Amino acid sequence: MKIFFRGRSRYLVREKLRLWFKRKAWLSLDPATREEAAEGLDSSAGWLITAQKMMKDNGMGSYSLSGSWSSSYPETTGYIIPTLLDYYRFSKQEEARIAALKAAAWLVSIQLDNGGWQGGRMNENRPAIVFNTGQVLRGLIAAWEETRLEEYLDCAIRGADWLCDVQHPDGYWKKNALMNQARVYDSYVDVPLLNLWKITGNQRYADHALRNLEWITRKKQMGNGWFSDCDNTMKHNDRPILHTIAYTIDGLHDCGTILGNKELLEAAAYPADMLAGIYKKQGFLHGRYDEKWNGSEHPILTGMAQMAIVWLKLAGQSKDGDYKHLAGKLLSQLLWLQEKNGSRDIQGAITGSFPMWGRYEPFAYPNWAVKFFSDALLRYCLQPE
Repeated sequence: MKIFFRGRSRYLVREKLRLWFKRKAWLSLDPATREEAAEGLDSSAGWLITAQKMMKDNGMGSYSLSGSWSSSYPETTGYIIPTLLDYYRFSKQEEARIAALKAAAWLVSIQLDNGGWQGGRMNENRPAIVFNTGQVLRGLIAAWEETRLEEYLDCAIRGADWLCDVQHPDGYWKKNALMNQARVYDSYVDVPLLNLWKITGNQRYADHALRNLEWITRKKQMGNGWFSDCDNTMKHNDRPILHTIAYTIDGLHDCGTILGNKELLEAAAYPADMLAGIYKKQGFLHGRYDEKWNGSEHPILTGMAQMAIVWLKLAGQSKDGDYKHLAGKLLSQLLWLQEKNGSRDIQGAITGSFPMWGRYEPFAYPNWAVKFFSDALLRYCLQPE
């Protein structure tokens, strides 16, 4: 432990002070202002660009307080691409567009022969995984929409064909899934499949997405909105992490929006409202929730940012100002935790958990946490007054 924190003990001391003496202030923060969100967005997007510059390739890694960067992560690099392109359109910062398109070209170069993309980080040399491949598709679709280069669309189509090929007839993915277990957060894979259906007109992509969505909503969602088979572990599947719960909700919501499907939109809104009620009462969101929505473990900042995104989407569709207010408070909490005076390795980032020694990505700055934080900040900035 002494070796781990050599030269970084100040961060641990600061975190203890935050938790023990300032937690009440953190719980009672007012909603972020648009100016605060825009400033935080500039910093978080800048960190994502740094996360690419620190790699040997053009992917994006994460940073640990051990003092090291991970190797590039194809999955998260994939869905960071639309984040950077959206930020470029908002800020006109050309560096963000350049970084996004470099990442897209790199993903094209590492596509596997079967059409999928490897799981995990590059140095792990894992086989193709369904969820990871779906997130790469998000990036390639965004790159194609920005450039109209057929190379991006062709690779995305190959990836989508592979996803359809390996899907179980009952609608879930088990073969080539993480842990070889069917999981409901593959609703986040259905979104790029539906987007490709819209682009190409290939009904096969819509059929396979709908098959998975039906399996989720009719077989895996309980009456109170909670989802079974939602965790990214075997051990804690009875109380999944907020991160994967939010993936599931957001995927259902976006699919419902693309299809104009009321059933899917309601399936997303119910758990989103349950979590909104918890947040109103407690002032924060736990890292895990069981089938009765009882929370446990420290907050997971990735999941918090994802729920801010979901609430802002609901605010835009329902015109309910309460959603925006909750998202603003949650973002204020994340902005309070954002690194503002650190080294280049962490400037603009957020940790996996609060406190940073929480069970989820302890003592680390995951690039996907910063991705969703950036998405939430941008959506908040663009929200009507």
